Parts: sequence; C-alpha cells; structure tokens
Amino acid sequence: MTVTRLDAAHLLDRVEELAELLTDTVAAGASVGFLAPLDHAEAVAWWKERAAGVAAGQLAVWAANDEARTVGTVSLAFPDKPNSRHRAELVKLMVHRHARGQGLGRRLLTTAEEAAGAAGITLLHLDTETDSLAERLYDSAGWTRVGAIPDYAASPAGVLRPTTIYYKHLGAGSVTR
Repeated sequence: MTVTRLDAAHLLDRVEELAELLTDTVAAGASVGFLAPLDHAEAVAWWKERAAGVAAGQLAVWAANDEARTVGTVSLAFPDKPNSRHRAELVKLMVHRHARGQGLGRRLLTTAEEAAGAAGITLLHLDTETDSLAERLYDSAGWTRVGAIPDYAASPAGVLRPTTIYYKHLGAGSVTR
C-alpha cells in the first residue's frame, strides 16, 4: 500500500479511481456530502473540480493505492484568510469497503497530520457524522471533541443526522503577515 500526495495533474489522471472510491463510500452509508445513489459521472465531476484547488495550493490530496487501484484518500483544505493561515480542515477521509479494517484510515490521518505540521499548520479541525465509525478513529488519535450539531447534514439515505466537531493542536505557533 502506497500513500502519495497528488498534484493537480495526478489527481486528474486518477479521477476515475477516485470517483469509484467516492461512490463506494457513499454506497456504504458514509456521510461525505452526497446522497445515494451517487452517479459515477457526478463523482468524476466533483473530483475534477478539486484539481483547481490543488493547483492553487488551497487543497492537498493524498491517495492510498494497493496494487490494483485507489482505495483511500484524505485531504486538507487551507483557509484563504490572513488570520487563519495557521489552521486547516481535514476533509474527505475515505477508505474503500474492501480495504477497511487494515489501519488505512489511521495511516491516512497520520499522513495528513504530519504534512500539516511540516507545513507550519498548528491547528486542524473537522466534522464527522455523530456515532459513526470515524469518531472512534478521531477519539483514539487524540483529537478533541467539541460538541455535536443536530440535523447538520443528510445521510446518503436522506435522513438528517447530527455532526460532531473535532480539533487537534499540532503545536504552538503564530500567524505571520
């Protein structure tokens, strides 16, 4: 299993595999912003739209590949405001159903955390569906639970669900001009 950071060109090269991962994640019931069933063409279009953010440095995307295909991904979204350059949002941590239970989610999370720290990011934050398996990962990885917001987003089945907000300090810092 290899985990690599994708530039915009490599993201576009892998867009079909990334779309398959996204559709599998939604089909498995994960609340990652889409309703089921997610059309493959819609997933491809969504990933293609991310390439501009990657090229502009607003988004960092890592992909995990086994010998055959892309089986996981995680991203960091960087704010564009001068007073928030010390933080980033962890987004779209996804592991294909066939690759779960092997520690890949933790490996992707650790990869993003280490890259954020190396880039001078001192604070990460995220939201995840309350009572999801993802909460166990974030709790065990030292993230701090802030609280839950009721009826925050619809599940892939269209049912409104709460989301839990987390953060993690990576170190002390200050914002430079």
